[in-house]
Amino acid sequence: LTEEQDGRSPETYQLRLFIAGITTRSSRAVTNVKQVCEEHLPGRYQLLVIDLYQQPHLAREAQIVAVPTLVRDAPPPVRRIVGDMSDKERLLAGLDL
Repeated sequence: LTEEQDGRSPETYQLRLFIAGITTRSSRAVTNVKQVCEEHLPGRYQLLVIDLYQQPHLAREAQIVAVPTLVRDAPPPVRRIVGDMSDKERLLAGLDL
């Protein structure tokens, strides 16, 4: 049964993508994450893109040591994926999809 069939509503994924400026690597990460989310989580995700050049204090708060880093805050447990998100299988595994 899918979550819809057994009466539970599907969980919304809360995602934060930390990038550093408008670089090719950052742009690729944003594109790849959006593509996977639209394909596998249509209408069930919230993606916040955080540019650490504009908000450097958030790197410390979230303990970000490399960028791009995707943080899945919900559903628990919190998961982190580092890189440009071009390895789709690794991205799906990191998101538990």
